[in-house]
Amino acid sequence: MSINLTKSQALLERRKNVVANGVGVFNTATVSEAHGATVIDVDGNELIDFAGGIGVVNAGHCPEPVVAAIREQAGKYLHTSFNVVTYEPYIKLCEELAEILPHGKKTKAMLVSTGAEAVENAIKIARQATKRQGILCFTDAYHGRTMMAMTLTSKIDYKIDCGPFSPEVYRIPFPNFYRYSEGKSMDEFVEWKLKSLKASEKNLVDPKSLAAVIIEPIQGEGGFNSVPQKYMEGLRAFCDEHGIMLIIDEIQSGFARTGNWASWQNYGVTPDISTYAKSMGSGLPIAAVLGRAEVMDAAAPGTIGGTYIGSPISCVAASATIQYMKDINLNKRGTEIGKIITDRLDALKKKCTDIGDVRGQGAMIAIEFVKNSDPRQPNGELCGAIVKACAARGLIILSAGTYKNVIRILSPLVITNEQLNAGLDILEQEILNNSKTNK
Repeated sequence: MSINLTKSQALLERRKNVVANGVGVFNTATVSEAHGATVIDVDGNELIDFAGGIGVVNAGHCPEPVVAAIREQAGKYLHTSFNVVTYEPYIKLCEELAEILPHGKKTKAMLVSTGAEAVENAIKIARQATKRQGILCFTDAYHGRTMMAMTLTSKIDYKIDCGPFSPEVYRIPFPNFYRYSEGKSMDEFVEWKLKSLKASEKNLVDPKSLAAVIIEPIQGEGGFNSVPQKYMEGLRAFCDEHGIMLIIDEIQSGFARTGNWASWQNYGVTPDISTYAKSMGSGLPIAAVLGRAEVMDAAAPGTIGGTYIGSPISCVAASATIQYMKDINLNKRGTEIGKIITDRLDALKKKCTDIGDVRGQGAMIAIEFVKNSDPRQPNGELCGAIVKACAARGLIILSAGTYKNVIRILSPLVITNEQLNAGLDILEQEILNNSKTNK
């Protein structure tokens, strides 16, 4: 007996037959075209996008100025390799990045293709700048899937059977206030965590051997956990005391997502080096490493970069994206969207004890599901059921967290209030439908 599949089902079957199983399937939606915050699947259904290509389309799907810039550049030249033939779009983008993301008196930049590449190069720069080897990172961190980046990434599920890993990497607990505060006030918690950081000098690694500390101010895959303000300030002081480079990873949190070009700007704490990708290029593969000029220039010629170190197509897409974000004041819109989402979810939390926490910065908002109102009892089963139920109703949404018990909202920031509230209606209804502990 033949089974009539929808076009989406048929496409997913073709994927299953030819694409390696290790390539994750986070959502079963398909796409034929997309614009703004709308995805149209291969069956013609309109879907509301709360995933944004994992935080890649803050400026929306196919923003017109970006598409125009890509078309124009594609008719000129596609590739020369910046190492071989210098082109203006690379330099222009670096100038624009240095302007909006200044690192001290003078900032320099380099471009690559992916966030993981940016992290790998940031580590190499830090090691050459300090002549040291050690790297300090955090639990629940995600920095990519290449060898050093994968070593820095915390979640074991992302690196099963992939060892041996890069040496001289040390990990300490991320200051997750919701999960580990144990009744302490924020000030007490931060003081405790900074004492633990100080203790690492004696029981983990000599700070004189550390090249860098790398941290996400608001963790992406880890579940949108934010670094407390005073901890970030203390971490900056720790690095200054020991001559360590502070690397801030803004790959998921940058470019208007948290109401600023980078979330470190919200903290008022400037890193020595920082990394960017995702929404910088509106979907084209482009990433950047920025830092204090003297730090960036410590890398010897030829030791960083590669063949695709800033495709001219991707460079013009990124420049057009930045200008478009300025023109429509997307940083402000990120803050507005965040307030709408947070207000809705805070009200929902009062109705549902399965929601342990609602948190985030700007429009980078997460909902954590737990059992028995206990931060130490993650409820990944409920979270997965909600994601699946939302998908069936045309809402594309993603989970996050080490235990996959966190729903993260990464909608394009050009989403209309009507679309945003329609998506939140679906999410709220499915949380209540699937929860067993409604108040």
